[in-house]
Amino acid sequence: MGVVVLVVLLTGVPARADSWRDRQWYFGPMRLAQAQELGKGGAGVTVAVIDTGVDTGHRDLRGATVPGWVVTREEPSDNVDTGPHGTGMAALIAGRGHGDGAGLLGVAPRSKVMPIRPVNDDLLISNGIRWAVEHGATVINMSFELPSDQVLEDAIAEAYANDVVLVGSAGNGGGGVVEPASFPHVVAVGSVGRSNRVASFSNRGPEMDLVTYGVGIPVARPGNKYDVTNGSSVSSALVTGAVALIRARYPDMRAPEVVDRLMSTAVDRGPTGRDDRYGAGQLDLMAALTAPRAAPKASSDPAPNPVGAPAVASSTGDSGPSPSVIVGVGVLVLIAGLSVVMVLRARRSS
Repeated sequence: MGVVVLVVLLTGVPARADSWRDRQWYFGPMRLAQAQELGKGGAGVTVAVIDTGVDTGHRDLRGATVPGWVVTREEPSDNVDTGPHGTGMAALIAGRGHGDGAGLLGVAPRSKVMPIRPVNDDLLISNGIRWAVEHGATVINMSFELPSDQVLEDAIAEAYANDVVLVGSAGNGGGGVVEPASFPHVVAVGSVGRSNRVASFSNRGPEMDLVTYGVGIPVARPGNKYDVTNGSSVSSALVTGAVALIRARYPDMRAPEVVDRLMSTAVDRGPTGRDDRYGAGQLDLMAALTAPRAAPKASSDPAPNPVGAPAVASSTGDSGPSPSVIVGVGVLVLIAGLSVVMVLRARRSS
């Protein structure tokens, strides 16, 4: 079965490029200006975009990419002859605009996008995931649908075990959550519109994790062009950009904690608690960036002073003698007592 890139509407709106920034209506409700400041714009974070290729020469992506890999053959990774989809996802994540406030700005405009393709074979995708992890990607966006066997699920599990956050599109058409978003260790993302209600096309199911905006979203296209689109692809890319901001703000935060913050700070929508349409709720990026961190858990790894272990008692202050001193004195007293008993016995027997 062929791959499906998860976009459901392309409108091709004719407009001057400098009007496109104004079309990014979601910047306001997501409070992206503040979030980008807190998250350092995603600086230092590399995001692998597994897709159809990225037009790295697009004026909104200049300086926003690093070399990627075409798994099937040796050729430049910015070749976009397989379609425009990847360029749109890249700009939503790391777009930098151009000129004086023109063009599209990504959620994490100081992060770097690493293009990986193709997206029509699970073995090749698995190899691309491993290559991306080996070359420094700490976030992976998968805005596509591809039925797979164990090979892709295993590669995803390996990436997650290597501290990579993976985000995927839940799918369009109102059916069940598609693969690879439905796999364990992938944040499955659905779509809501401006009203914060789940979009009619957004898939649903027990694997749904999170929703965010996915209706009427402007995207970049190869050749310095633009479009407007709907779909869980764009929702996935917005969450991926959010992860880049979190990872930049908290560089020591491990992947499971990043995912937990996304879920635990989400705004509950629909029925109270988790449900199959909204998952844990709607992304609240500012809450995810500012929520207090949980106390570190005790480590099971051998270490000189593992996290959670009691601190060594101080030898200063009024806390009295340490336990080791008390034990030492007790041992000396015991030895002395035994010595006295032995001497007395020796005298009696002489």
